[in-house]
Amino acid sequence: MLKRFFLKLFLFALLFPIVLVVIFKFVNPPFWGWELSRTLFPPQGYPEHIQHEWVNLDKISKNMQLAVIASEDQTFPEHHGIDVQATLAVLKHAGKNGPDRGASTISQQAAKNMFLFPVHSFIRKGVELYFSLLMEIVWGKERILEVYLNIIEFGPGIYGVEAASEHFFHIPASRLSAQQAAQLAAVLPNPYKIKASPMSNYVYQRTLWIRRQMRQLGMVTLDKVYNEQSLFKSFHIYR
Repeated sequence: MLKRFFLKLFLFALLFPIVLVVIFKFVNPPFWGWELSRTLFPPQGYPEHIQHEWVNLDKISKNMQLAVIASEDQTFPEHHGIDVQATLAVLKHAGKNGPDRGASTISQQAAKNMFLFPVHSFIRKGVELYFSLLMEIVWGKERILEVYLNIIEFGPGIYGVEAASEHFFHIPASRLSAQQAAQLAAVLPNPYKIKASPMSNYVYQRTLWIRRQMRQLGMVTLDKVYNEQSLFKSFHIYR
């Protein structure tokens, strides 16, 4: 009886993430793990009301799409969800409570923010990697980038690039310049201590670096993202 229970538990743990990933291939999430965690356990400075507005990827400036790739994960078009060498390096230097620093791909960051909670542990990292692989297979790069840009936190309670663009620059995300996009990407390591505008010296220097990386990568990087194939790629999606 106990063996059967654990078998069912294992199958549930294996299959339930697949169901979630398939659903959110077609449905824009009304809420996500990171937002729920912040709402239930608000950190210092978290506002009473959040800012968020979903926009499809074609309504987000290509400058912004390229900026986050340049800043967060330059191998995004090529990898399969995991930067193996970086992940092994993080695990090698992890403490007893689990990994305490990033080296996460955009796929991993999207998985963490979408499905999980801000807890450092080896178990959470393993679940994050599993979700990342599933998202790569089912969603593909375009959907991963779209979800990532819509749920990532750019400031306390400021979720998604549309809300961030309106908050810091008073324009929609579709109109972000390369400079503005780089400024927004610069805050992602720590949006509670770093602001896109007005720029601190750190943000100024970080923005210069991101702009250089954007020029080196070029828009051909986005072509690789758009042309990548995934499961359900040919399905017509209603969102």
